[in-house]
Amino acid sequence: MTERIVVKIGSSSLTSDEGGLNRERIQYFTSELAALHKKGNSVMLVTSGAVAAGFRQIGYATKPKIVHEKQAAAAVGQALLMQAYQEAFNSYGIVAAQILLTRADFSNRRRIQNALMTIEELLRLGIIPIINENDTVATDELVPKFGDNDSLSAFVAAMTKAAKLVIITDMDGLYTEDPRKNPQAVKIERVDQISEDIMKVAGGAGSSVGTGGMRSKIEAARIAMRGGVHAFIGKVQQEGDLSLAVEGNGRGTYFDTKLNSLPMKKQWLGFHSIPLGRATVDEGAALAMLEGGKSLLPAGVHEVLGEFLPGDVIEVANQQGEIIGRGVVNYAAWQIQAVAGLTTEEVKRRIDVARIEFIHRDEWISLK
Repeated sequence: MTERIVVKIGSSSLTSDEGGLNRERIQYFTSELAALHKKGNSVMLVTSGAVAAGFRQIGYATKPKIVHEKQAAAAVGQALLMQAYQEAFNSYGIVAAQILLTRADFSNRRRIQNALMTIEELLRLGIIPIINENDTVATDELVPKFGDNDSLSAFVAAMTKAAKLVIITDMDGLYTEDPRKNPQAVKIERVDQISEDIMKVAGGAGSSVGTGGMRSKIEAARIAMRGGVHAFIGKVQQEGDLSLAVEGNGRGTYFDTKLNSLPMKKQWLGFHSIPLGRATVDEGAALAMLEGGKSLLPAGVHEVLGEFLPGDVIEVANQQGEIIGRGVVNYAAWQIQAVAGLTTEEVKRRIDVARIEFIHRDEWISLK
C-alpha cells in the first residue's frame, strides 16, 4: 500500500564533525528515499544541514553562534545542500524541489495554505519536496524558530496528512535511561501516549554539528500524533533500513496514535496561531469543553489576560493554570472582562456582540 511519508534527516547525519557535506551519506539517504519513491509512496524530505554545510566554505573555523553569521553560512550552505541532493536524486531519475519555510509561515493561514498547495502539486507530479527552515530570514523576535527541524517535520507531516513521520537519529530508539551511560537501560519499543515519564527519559542537546536531542524528537512525535500521524524515531544506517522503518520493522521506537488527521484550520489553531491572551475557566466549563464538546460561554470565564479583538486567538486554561486548548474569540478583551461569570441573559443586557459564545466549539481545539 502506498503512503505519504515524511522523513527528517539532521545535520549530524549529513555532515562531518568539522563541517562540510558528507557526499557518501547524502548518496546513501538518497538511495533509501528513492527506494520508497519507486514503490509508489509520496515522499517528502525535511533536511537540516545548511549552516553545517556552509560555515567552512564561508571561512569560519567553527560553527557560528551569532545570528547573522549563521544566516550567512546558511545562505552558502543551502545552495550546496540542494545541489548535492539534486545530483544524487538525478541518478535515480527523480526530480527534487526546494521549499524553505519559517515558523512565521505556519502562523499565517494564507501563506501556509499556499505552501500546502505547492507541495500537493509537486507530489502529484512525482517530485520529492526537500524542505528546510529558511535560516537566512528566520528569527526568534516574533515567532520562535524551528531550530532543530524536528518540529518542522512534524508540522509538515500533519499539514500534508502524511501516514508516517520518520525521524532519523544516531540512537536506535528511546530508552528508559541513556544506554551509553547505563548498559542496563531498556529500549521502549512502542509508545501510544507521551507522558511526563516519557519526556523525563529524553536526553538533552544533540551533537556539536546538529541542534536537536531526543527531547526535541519526542516533542515532534507528540505534534505528529496530535495530527493523526504515526511516528518513528530511530537509526537508518544500512541498505533497506528506511523501508524497514516505514514497514514497522525498523531499529527504533514507534509512536502510535488513534487520532484522525486534523483539518488545516484546526492545525493552524492548535499549533501555529499566535495567542494574544488567556482566559481561565471554571472546572465545569473546562469539563464541558474537553469532554462535552460544548462552546465556552461568558458564565464559565473566571479571569482574562491580554488585549485581543473578535477573531483573535487566545489560550484557555483551567483553574490549576494548565493550558487546555486554544480558540478564536467573539469578544474584545474589554467586553469579556465586563461580563465574565454572568448569565447569557445578563450578558445580552450589558453588551452587544455578534455571537453569545465567547469561544464557539467550531473555533476551538483541545490541547489536552
